[in-house]
Amino acid sequence: MQPSSASNSVLEAIGKTPLVQLHRVTPTGSARIFLKLEYYNPTGSYKDRMALAVIEGAERRGVLKAGMRVVEYTGGSTGSSLAMVCAVKGYAFTAISSDAFAREKLETMRALGASLIVVPSDQGQINAELFTRLKAELAREADQPGVFWADQFRNDDVMAGYTALGDELLGQLGSGITAFCAAVGTAGMLVGVSHALKAAKCKARIVALEPAESPVLTTGKGGAHRVEGIGVGFWPPHLKPGDYDEVRTVEEGDARKMARRLAKEEGIFAGTSTGLNVTAAVQLAAELGPEATVVTVAVDSGLKYLAGDLYTG
Repeated sequence: MQPSSASNSVLEAIGKTPLVQLHRVTPTGSARIFLKLEYYNPTGSYKDRMALAVIEGAERRGVLKAGMRVVEYTGGSTGSSLAMVCAVKGYAFTAISSDAFAREKLETMRALGASLIVVPSDQGQINAELFTRLKAELAREADQPGVFWADQFRNDDVMAGYTALGDELLGQLGSGITAFCAAVGTAGMLVGVSHALKAAKCKARIVALEPAESPVLTTGKGGAHRVEGIGVGFWPPHLKPGDYDEVRTVEEGDARKMARRLAKEEGIFAGTSTGLNVTAAVQLAAELGPEATVVTVAVDSGLKYLAGDLYTG
């Protein structure tokens, strides 16, 4: 028996994730729902795609060189992904994060060799004020010599990683995708997938999602919530007219319930933002009917949330 091909490093294991159809959470008579299992990436998150694209883009442009330090403010998954890529490539990495985010994510960054600056939150709430404090701390770090700021909210290299996700969806389902929905943090994933689908002449409806508790995209007003990685309290610069067709809000409580349903009924172990994505996908599927196909993303693993109350509520 011939051995299967081996990868040269863990970076080559990023992407090419499975796509599975949901059954028990899908309403009778509705569209098919497919979920891209991004927790198959090395750190258990779709952010691995972005981290690799940003670091290699900076290397190509010559703004990141041997001996330099990478910095970024992060809710945890981006930091874990950057820590992993920097570990392989030999860069020091400093993450600015907060106690508002899952302890597992903070410890993962440390385990992967990152230096961690933890900014206190207001009783664990994620809101615009917290991101203001994170950015202030980031500015102090980024102003030092020999530093490259990944700048996930403005760096266009982000799109290269997420466009590849869209290309994979096309390879797995073809161009017959009726709707694609995803929660927005940096908006890089939603926009990257949108670009890939549009380039292939796929007419999928692109639906941006946000927590109902922080409806910046729909009302212009932010608020406090606990859905990590999304609802950052300001309009993400990557998200521009033409990249999406609609914005919807989802209640955090509904997202948390769906995350638990996915584990118990579909065997899919993921976090709250995945629950939010699937809640919206279920709504879209019911509206679009049985001839349609709705696609969304399981953004990370439920293993990142076991120390919190997601799976005990």
